Amino acid sequence: MQAPSTGKDVVIGIDAGTSVIKAVAFDLSGRQLAVASVLNRYSHGPDGAATQSLEQTWADCVEALRELVAGTPGLAARVAALSVTGQGDGTWLVGAGNRPVGDAWLWLDARAAPTVRRLRDAAHERARFEATGTGLNTCQQGAQMAHMASAAPELLQQAETALHCKDWLYLNLTGVRATDPSEASFTFGDFRRRAYDDAVIDALGLTRQRRLLPDIIDGTRVTHKLTQAAADVTGLLAGTPVSLGFVDMVMTALGAGVHTGHRNAACSTVGSTGVHMRAVAADEVVLNDEGTGYVILLPVPGMVTQVQTNMAATLNIDWLLRVAGDLLAEAGQPIAHADLVRRIDGWMDRSRPGSILYHPYISDTGERGPFIDANARASFIGLAATHRFADLVRAVVEGLGMATRDCYAAMGDMPAELRLTGGAARSRALRQVLSAAIGAPVRVSAREEAGAAGAAMMAAVAIGAYPDMDSCIAEWVTPLLGAAEHPDADLKTIYDRDFAAYGQARRALEGVWQTMADNRGAGIGRADADEPAREHTEQTMDAAEATEGSA
Repeated sequence: MQAPSTGKDVVIGIDAGTSVIKAVAFDLSGRQLAVASVLNRYSHGPDGAATQSLEQTWADCVEALRELVAGTPGLAARVAALSVTGQGDGTWLVGAGNRPVGDAWLWLDARAAPTVRRLRDAAHERARFEATGTGLNTCQQGAQMAHMASAAPELLQQAETALHCKDWLYLNLTGVRATDPSEASFTFGDFRRRAYDDAVIDALGLTRQRRLLPDIIDGTRVTHKLTQAAADVTGLLAGTPVSLGFVDMVMTALGAGVHTGHRNAACSTVGSTGVHMRAVAADEVVLNDEGTGYVILLPVPGMVTQVQTNMAATLNIDWLLRVAGDLLAEAGQPIAHADLVRRIDGWMDRSRPGSILYHPYISDTGERGPFIDANARASFIGLAATHRFADLVRAVVEGLGMATRDCYAAMGDMPAELRLTGGAARSRALRQVLSAAIGAPVRVSAREEAGAAGAAMMAAVAIGAYPDMDSCIAEWVTPLLGAAEHPDADLKTIYDRDFAAYGQARRALEGVWQTMADNRGAGIGRADADEPAREHTEQTMDAAEATEGSA
């Protein structure tokens, strides 16, 4: 590390999640100094709408920065640079005077589903996938804008620029409309060239809307100055360099160790959702026949991440423990959710591995990785009268292991080593299951705020504190990786055997899921049954994101 001659010795990483915005201060060697977080709300509407106020998101970012500055005396004068990352996908439209055009459509928004179905059947879909490396789904800005073009054309007519969450915050910090290479290429471009691709834009039917796409800037090379207006409201100093980070998924993986120079290492973030990533050279990418997953650039020349994501990971565990809590409460023995969580490892020790299959598709929006099916639902297979609650707990945890393996199988060979982040990585039993499921050692990153750290690392490189990202990784990331935990040989044998059955059952259930969805649509059964579950899921996600990384 080379400290700037100004004597400024702090970089700030901003991580704007769907439910929480965090501002984290690091010294130039990567040591975390302070963190501030603010809840950031979103709303559900009819037809699968999920929206967020642009003005409120900026206000929440300002509040987080002000709390960070206020809680650390003298911080503003020490800040050498700041960087911002945020939730991926979604559509954040701005118009004249940089004013929002309505609320943002989030990655959770499902209104584009009819358009996605139409585009997937189009003649140019495979070529679009091979250029972007990314399967088409309702999360993405390209799909959402294509749907807006037919269903809400007035939004695109009023807009001057289509941004993502972090881009909107960058605009407010610097006055510059821009996006980064990662989101630009997996939505509208070619990951090999790190640029927009006109054929991709045309395949989405958005040639006329090409004018809305902002310039692409690499935040490890280009910074813009914090404006006086932004300085006045945040408490930082005008002129401070600001770096535009890559999308939050890759920033979190970077901060947790997805790329440390080790061949075929991977990183999984096991939180409310599951994010599974492997770092490879761009010319080593394996694109699956199903056309699913993402290819997301790393802020390292020639390197990308292949990504598969599960809609629900620890949400499956939350559901099972909530059921147990409800039963105990009805029996007059209420117990806190946290106390049930602490019992998981004990239940795992008292159960037999591989005795029940569980598909962890508990989300009421189905699954998106490594396959896309909005109708997919969770299920236990193989229940017997001898099974008890501990067996169900093990089955759910093993289901997360099987889903992780399913995702990595869609990206090529199993990883040689798996780095873990997310609150669930603290569970010894879960680490053991994941290690055996993929047949590789696991290492846990001690980095508390990996997403903010990844963004801050880009700022550190941009201001010359490090000559390149690999040098920064060597000091910020590698020393924080824990000791390798090797897979249990007997457990690995069981999971190798069961994985074939897991996949066979998943494929066989597709028709059942469709029939059940048709029945729900026809009003058969409880039509309102999903609404309380959805509300609780949102509360669980809010709480999980608010606490994850702060323990």
